[in-house]
Amino acid sequence: MSQNRRAGIIYLKIDGDMHDVVGDFSYNLGKPKREPLIGGDSVHGYSETPQPAFIEGEVRDSQDLDLGALATIDGATVTLELSNGKVIVLRNAWFAGDGNGSTGEANIAVRFESRQEAEEVK
Repeated sequence: MSQNRRAGIIYLKIDGDMHDVVGDFSYNLGKPKREPLIGGDSVHGYSETPQPAFIEGEVRDSQDLDLGALATIDGATVTLELSNGKVIVLRNAWFAGDGNGSTGEANIAVRFESRQEAEEVK
């Protein structure tokens, strides 16, 4: 793999099954979110709140795609293989989207979340 390529081709797998992806995907490893604690005199530090790890984007509908099964996924391993060689691994994930499809280009918005932090494999 070229060390110069940073973006472009991606692959999404759910329990090892590859899905047709559309456009950009976003992800979050699920690390705690930090917010500053601001006082009248200075910044005193920060607070942390948990946030879910997620992988989000759009897949393309096809004859073989079962939207009902997709929308009820729970306990799955979801991987997003990036063009730069990294793989984002989300374990014990559930479908957290609305399950809406679009006929214009056969797009289905997907979002998978997990209570566990995602793993970034380099």
